[in-house]
Amino acid sequence: MKKIIVLTLGIFCAACATLHTSSEYVARGDGYAKDGKPEKALTAYNRAIALNPANLEAYASRGAAHFFVGNFALAEADFKYVISKNPYYADAYTALGSTFAAQGDYESALNVLEQAIALKPGRPENILSRAGVYFMQERYQEALADYSLLLQYYPAAEIFYARGAVYQKLGREDLAKQDFETAAQANIPATLEAYKVLK
Repeated sequence: MKKIIVLTLGIFCAACATLHTSSEYVARGDGYAKDGKPEKALTAYNRAIALNPANLEAYASRGAAHFFVGNFALAEADFKYVISKNPYYADAYTALGSTFAAQGDYESALNVLEQAIALKPGRPENILSRAGVYFMQERYQEALADYSLLLQYYPAAEIFYARGAVYQKLGREDLAKQDFETAAQANIPATLEAYKVLK
């Protein structure tokens, strides 16, 4: 009898090990993405969507994975799908804006980023993305304004470098040099810390 109980328990536990939720597959995919394994991440996100086609986080994560391997059309489709199902999913607008920008469609990128900013005006990532698009469009004064706004709250090296590049384009080598030197200091963060809010 004891042997039957142990055997039954073993079969039950083996069955438990194969049961995964959609959210668990998203988490697994996120781990693969962080480890630089986008193909495995895509497989996990596809499984998450197969288990729960309503899991918008799975589509958004899959879109990000497509973006990072250069499959911009597939990334765009995933982000648009998320927005169609939840027009208040601000991060999907930000990601879609980045996807448009990566394809050289800067006007669409700006339109989508403006929607992201309207939904979450305090998200610095949205301002940073918009500044980058302004820079690519050679709208240097607008890029300068966005980078300067961010630096009031987030003195990160990447933003000082970006603003320094704008100053160079504007012929202000003195200010560019100052920003590059500030960016090289060890006492400021290297990158913008995600998920903070402008004051």
